[in-house]
Amino acid sequence: MGERKDIEPAAPVGVVGAGTMGAGVAQCFAQAGHSVVVVDPDAEARRDGAARLRAGLRLKSLLRGRQPDGDGTGASPADPAGLVRFTEELTGLADAAFVVECAREQVPVKEKILRGLDETCGPRTVFASCTSAIPIERLGSFTRRPDRVVGTHFMNPAPLKDAVEVVRSPHTSEDTLALTLGFLARIGKKPIVVGDGPGFVTNRVLMLTVNEAAAVLQQGTADAETVDRVFQECFGHPMGPLRTGDLIGLDTIVDTLDVLREHTGDERFRPCALLAELVAEGSVGRKAGRGFHTYPKSPLVTRGETSHG
Repeated sequence: MGERKDIEPAAPVGVVGAGTMGAGVAQCFAQAGHSVVVVDPDAEARRDGAARLRAGLRLKSLLRGRQPDGDGTGASPADPAGLVRFTEELTGLADAAFVVECAREQVPVKEKILRGLDETCGPRTVFASCTSAIPIERLGSFTRRPDRVVGTHFMNPAPLKDAVEVVRSPHTSEDTLALTLGFLARIGKKPIVVGDGPGFVTNRVLMLTVNEAAAVLQQGTADAETVDRVFQECFGHPMGPLRTGDLIGLDTIVDTLDVLREHTGDERFRPCALLAELVAEGSVGRKAGRGFHTYPKSPLVTRGETSHG
């Protein structure tokens, strides 16, 4: 029996992690017509994930200039929310053709998930990780199928961002890469293939930028508004590095910097004192209403816009 060459339009797909990124990825799949199983052992995370999904679907419809399909409960046949099921058990992914891991950016957490998926899923299921910085080769080593492991680094908010950084490890097979690229294209994404390495392209550069911008703020060279304005008006960035960090989540920024420092040995990736202090006090960015900047507490905007690096 040969390799699967494509994922059928209605084939079930899986997501591990019901957080901001997991809910966003699940929304992308459901909007493309796939049945989706989202796994998270935490009941509160599942409830919040379902709420984020519904809010994201409403936001997407409003941005398209039309009323949402259904009421977001999945009761309407046209409502993509009805295609998504939340569960606490990895066994719910036994029949999934493609699984995206969206867990916290910590190696032991991802290792446990990947080993569990390896035991649960069929031998041809592709495991795609939405890791921010951990090399895909290392993640693949936690399975008996490193050739079926690939990086799919979605940008956030996933339903509103077209680009996906696709990371191919030295062991990722041609079939796996082709299947992944075809699948992403079919759900409306624009995959950009890069090689493996800590942080890949995006976060190898972005995390240093956010960390250095925080250091500039800490040193009093400029306030947060001015730092971001410089990048917007001098370089044409839609938002500056500090607002970008707030959108990603400063806790995710710190986790990613720690991973980069571990895998590169480069002390430039050590989180600056201000960044570490903000995370310690819970000022983790837009999702908390405060970070480098402060934000209004709007459930629709907060759930729709919170990001992952």
